[in-house]
Amino acid sequence: MQRSTHRRRLLARPTVVSLAAAVALTATSCAKSEDDASSATTSSGAAADAEQKVASPEPGGKTCTIDAYGAEKLDLKNATVGFSQSEKEANQFRIAETQSIRDEARRRGVKLLTANAQSQFSKQISDVQDLLAKGADLLVIAPLNSDGWDPVLKAAAAKKVPIVTIDRKINATACKDYVSFIGSDFVEQGRRAADQMIEATGGKGEVAILLGAAGNNVTTERTKGFKDRIAEKAPDLKVVFEQTGDFAREKGQQVTEQLIQSKPGIKGIYAENDEMGLGAVAALKGAGKKPGDVEIVTVDGTRNAVQGIVDGWISGVIESNPRFGPLAFQTLETFTQGEEVAQDIVIEDGAYDEANAQSDIGKAY
Repeated sequence: MQRSTHRRRLLARPTVVSLAAAVALTATSCAKSEDDASSATTSSGAAADAEQKVASPEPGGKTCTIDAYGAEKLDLKNATVGFSQSEKEANQFRIAETQSIRDEARRRGVKLLTANAQSQFSKQISDVQDLLAKGADLLVIAPLNSDGWDPVLKAAAAKKVPIVTIDRKINATACKDYVSFIGSDFVEQGRRAADQMIEATGGKGEVAILLGAAGNNVTTERTKGFKDRIAEKAPDLKVVFEQTGDFAREKGQQVTEQLIQSKPGIKGIYAENDEMGLGAVAALKGAGKKPGDVEIVTVDGTRNAVQGIVDGWISGVIESNPRFGPLAFQTLETFTQGEEVAQDIVIEDGAYDEANAQSDIGKAY
């Protein structure tokens, strides 16, 4: 296998930083966050050194205030927060995401109501409406799809309930329909995955894309970033196969089994999340392939995928950090106190490769 020992290292100790255009954190709150972070661990056992770090906001980035949004000030400690999870907690990203929200609510002493849509969009709409009916003063939503949120947005607006979305965007107007989106730069994730694929393959050959689920911005943007970077930097690397794996391991395995039959000379697979990438590994093993026969690059940063690098089956993993709890609650607190928050709060993501997978696997989730 072609491997580089000079790829970007995973950030050693990302913490939530003070950024006026992002969440207007004070120096005191940053210090407190770091002091208390050891209690906000995820199910993976990773502690504060793996929490999210806010990327520097672009100059002139749009912000939102409670007055502009049309809500009322409140004390977060006395509020009820509703959290809507989109997908079955059958993969480490969703497990870690939900646990981070629960841990931060517990640390702050905030009442939390939770619901899981079990990967059914109609259920998620009903779930959020139910959270509102149960008295949620604030909402944190991990959307399954980007479209179709009008019923929820109208219901929340009628009750003046602010909404923060995490990890996926909804197609609506920031600081009108929702306050802020907190998540990764998915286009940049795609670009970085392409860089790893170019490195692994030498920039030549045929590659496939295991697409995420349709109907959300993550799939669209991770695909765009990957293709644009390939076209820009490696014109001899051709994307010859694209099929959705729905962000699921089983589907990723099934699609890869089809891929091996239809494109036996495939040189690389870009899986738009770790679960599909691990499914691809299972398919390659089942076909009698050896580590390095097909280069695999994935996005997420789960411990199983990082172990796949150590074992030689995966070339690289771009992190997508699911530990939204501290940043989501800090955003809500800042907003409800009347201070401005950014409409788009972009987090920094690390990366794993052969150079750091063994040493940094403890930071994976």
